[in-house]
Amino acid sequence: MNILVILKETFDTEEKITIQNGQISEDGVEFVINPYDEYAVEEAIKLKEEFGGEVIVVTVGPSRVESALRTALAMGADNAVIVDDESLSVDEFTISQVLAAIARKQSFDIILAGNMSVDNGAGQVGPRLAEELKIPHVTTITNLSIKDTKATVIRDVEGDSEVIEISLPFLATAQQGLNEPRYPSLPGIMKAKKKLIERLSAEDLGLNPSDLKAKTQIIDQYLPPKKEAGRILSGELDGQIKELVHLLRTEAKVV
Repeated sequence: MNILVILKETFDTEEKITIQNGQISEDGVEFVINPYDEYAVEEAIKLKEEFGGEVIVVTVGPSRVESALRTALAMGADNAVIVDDESLSVDEFTISQVLAAIARKQSFDIILAGNMSVDNGAGQVGPRLAEELKIPHVTTITNLSIKDTKATVIRDVEGDSEVIEISLPFLATAQQGLNEPRYPSLPGIMKAKKKLIERLSAEDLGLNPSDLKAKTQIIDQYLPPKKEAGRILSGELDGQIKELVHLLRTEAKVV
């Protein structure tokens, strides 16, 4: 069974976000595998251990993403592909088109991705990729089992669950609870240093960057305003209620 895993590198979730001139500063920031993508990597490795085959992790991004790919390789993935091309725009449309071009050059039974990235939370790349490849897709899965050419998945639906049967090949996006990602072992880390990371450009994939212009544009970015200290009312209860209503009407302007 051959499995492609879509991977993104994001800020460590403990990092402090700072904005400079409308852009998120990356100075001194530690990057990690997007947490939801870790579930996808782990599930792919589990499937390989059960059925055999190969796991290939793919990403679009700058050269620093190699560290995240090496982590996935140390976990047990076999090979990795990175598209590092400054001529490409970066939004969900562009990335899904690039990933589709990679997928068409591979033989795969399943594509796994994270449900969303923790930096922008769009959750678009996986479904967009599946639509581009014209294969079925299931989002937010918390369980996956395969028999012959059919898969049974359980997906999270707003606090409940839904069971779906789907034919291979298909794409699924991983939700928290699907598994517990393993830590790379020391032998795995040593082996990962020798594993192949294929580096491609848009030209290598037969793509014209001018045809892949971003469909969205970020106009500005800013941090939310700091919360002001709350106010504690004192006095008799009737008086507090009257003051509260007055403040809600005159200051908060919500009534």
